[in-house]
Amino acid sequence: MWLDMFDLCLDKEYVGFATLPNQVHRKSVKKGFDFTLMVAGESGLGKSTLVNSLFLTDLYKDRKLLNAEERITQTVEITKHTVDIEEKGVKLKLTIVDTPGFGDAVNNTECWKSVADYIDQQFEQYFRDESGLNRKNIQDNRVHCCLYFISPFGHGLRPLDVEFMKALHEKVNIVPVLAKADTLTPSEVKKKKIKIREEIEQYGIKIYQFPDCDSDEDEEFKQQDLELKESIPFAVIGSNTVVEAKGKRVRGRLYPWGIVEVENSAHCDFVKLRNMLVRTHMQDLKDVTRETHYENYRAQCIQSMTRMVVKERNRNKLTRESGTDFPIPVVSGVTDNETEKLIREKDEEVRHYRY
Repeated sequence: MWLDMFDLCLDKEYVGFATLPNQVHRKSVKKGFDFTLMVAGESGLGKSTLVNSLFLTDLYKDRKLLNAEERITQTVEITKHTVDIEEKGVKLKLTIVDTPGFGDAVNNTECWKSVADYIDQQFEQYFRDESGLNRKNIQDNRVHCCLYFISPFGHGLRPLDVEFMKALHEKVNIVPVLAKADTLTPSEVKKKKIKIREEIEQYGIKIYQFPDCDSDEDEEFKQQDLELKESIPFAVIGSNTVVEAKGKRVRGRLYPWGIVEVENSAHCDFVKLRNMLVRTHMQDLKDVTRETHYENYRAQCIQSMTRMVVKERNRNKLTRESGTDFPIPVVSGVTDNETEKLIREKDEEVRHYRY
């Protein structure tokens, strides 16, 4: 590689900007990457097992399991598990956001609210950090993807599933997952996938949309992308147990009638989900979070701040004109000229991100 670059440098017609991708790559690898994945769904659907299977780590070794009575009375809480993973010199800070207690109570009215509030809190914190003085080392805790686990026991989406996804689809990339696929026959999996996709469209739920392939992409990548789109919702199986199948040791589940292999594409969509999350679409999930979900939140914040300043300015103006003697509220010592300048700046930012 370096010899090739040396030869290029000797070329009088070579400028050097062709090395920019290598510069960006070196800088990115040195800095490392971060990714925040949320898992949501009722207890017993294999969320923890699947996460451990996806990233070959045990994030839940210190977890305390609740009995049935405790789960019924438990409220939805948010727990975070962070682990640093390194593979071939590339460092990834992985944060898993879990939602224990979701959907387990007798009354699940608005049980999604604490989840939505958490996502908004991460947006708010990032907005504050971004607007502050020290912008160099901003910690990105925004949720980049939410795996929503759908129960295999039923005829499709439950009212709670619809309510949750509709409440969050403007805030986060939702990827629906059909849990415990090994409890269904292949024909049942196919029928449930079709049913769930139809209901997602029927209820106007906006799940994560895979980007369209460019015309210059190779045929293999296009076929892989098509298979991913047709796999929604991903029918998954998770297992941390290693079993022996045909002389090979594989992760899977042992049944009286045979073995279900986690990483066998003929048995489930685990490999497709892992490839999508890690190998092909992780950066796109982060880009959509930044360019769409966060920018929508940011624009709303700027508009709200602008309206507050305008309202305060108009109230101060009316108070001065009326000649009243009661104290006039002032916005943190901001003068009229500064206020007008702030309004113009915020308006420009809003217009920039809209268009």
